[in-house]
Amino acid sequence: MEVIVSFMNNWLYKPYVVPLFLIAVGIYFTIRTKGVQIRMFGEMFRVVTEKPSDDKSISSFGALMVSTASRVGTGNIIGVCTAIITGGPGSIFWMWITAIFGGANAFIESTLAQIYKKKADDGTYYGGPSYYMQNALGQRWLGVIFSILIIFTYAVGYNMLAAFNLQSTFATFDFYKEGTTSKIIGIILAALFAVIILGGAKKLTRVTGYLVPVMGIIYVVMSLVVIVINAKNLGAMFGMIFKSAFDFKAIFGGFAGSCIMWGLKRGLYSNEAGMGSAPNAAAKADVAHPVKQGLVQTLSVFIDTLLICSATAFMCLSTISVDPSKFQDDAAGYVQTCLHASLGNFGPIFIAISMSLFAFTTLIGNYSYCEGCFAFILKRDMSKVEVLVFRIIAIFLVFLGATLSAGLVWDTADMFQGLMVICNIPTIAILGGVAIKALNDYTKQKKQGLAPHFKAADIGLSEDKVDCWK
Repeated sequence: MEVIVSFMNNWLYKPYVVPLFLIAVGIYFTIRTKGVQIRMFGEMFRVVTEKPSDDKSISSFGALMVSTASRVGTGNIIGVCTAIITGGPGSIFWMWITAIFGGANAFIESTLAQIYKKKADDGTYYGGPSYYMQNALGQRWLGVIFSILIIFTYAVGYNMLAAFNLQSTFATFDFYKEGTTSKIIGIILAALFAVIILGGAKKLTRVTGYLVPVMGIIYVVMSLVVIVINAKNLGAMFGMIFKSAFDFKAIFGGFAGSCIMWGLKRGLYSNEAGMGSAPNAAAKADVAHPVKQGLVQTLSVFIDTLLICSATAFMCLSTISVDPSKFQDDAAGYVQTCLHASLGNFGPIFIAISMSLFAFTTLIGNYSYCEGCFAFILKRDMSKVEVLVFRIIAIFLVFLGATLSAGLVWDTADMFQGLMVICNIPTIAILGGVAIKALNDYTKQKKQGLAPHFKAADIGLSEDKVDCWK
């Protein structure tokens, strides 16, 4: 398995495959939308508060919390530190670039998911890339492949990685015993995960709706405390980031291990922009215009990378007394050592608590994408027995992830997320014109002083292509 995963990653992360797809298409959509992720930044905050038309539906905020629960997780701590250790401080700059241009990709894919979403018998909505691949491109086979990739990426790759990253943060404590403590943590995490996923989709939304904002705020506040403590080092910190980011001799001397590649890999793992995962949450929202959810999901990318990831990077890099190169394969040890230098014994404890919350909400957000993909593949809802079997497998994978090796779980996640990109990015590149027409319709109505409402016919879209906007 390690040989296969390594081979796939070596191909996927060549400069002309995943990196080219993400950055080139992100730049393209930034130009086509006239920088929607920047010029409509204020509008993102306004639309996120919009209420659904009935109590059964999920609000914009609810969809934001589900997608942010998946995005904001262990990658914001361990992923960022891995990028710094392996690719250097400059990887943070390229992580920012991935997020900024990725924001345009996130806008397009989530707007498309809203346009082509479906309405269930109970009045709720569902959809995602598999549906716009089927209904807009007319390629159901591609939608099936993409659904399978989502299941493997989130239930297998990302959830195993979240469990592994969580247990790794306890390795610095005296009570940690190699091979034993990881299993105990895996059992506890799997048990808590089981309690939640057996409660259904609405329970998932309620749990993430409470936990995500609280943990995000606490984490950012604590990072500000550390940054203030190390304020005298901020100039040197930014110097390290930009000097490393533009060391082109080092970058092109070994692209696979460069700051650009690690910034892109860990940026993608963290914010998921362009992968096609968040549109599954975006499609569930009950909004008056598809563009509103496109804006909301772009905001989620910025919250994840420009805020939470930067918080981790600044906490670590402002502690210039700690050398990241001494922590190869020990990202958890690096961040905990940095916080210990600023906060004493409380630092490692705070990271362990943060990782516990981040891992838990990541597991919930990741799982929420999977059952709908099975329904798409089967062309029907899963039976109660099928749902139960899948949930038991998902619970076991959480336990398994806590016990595997670091290299295998990271490489598995990288492989599956890369495969999602090469399915989704070309699709939104082809269909992006529909989302841009919707954006123009939205801005036109705003200029007229109207509360934007969407109809497919208003942008010349045939009503037999959509289920909800007739």
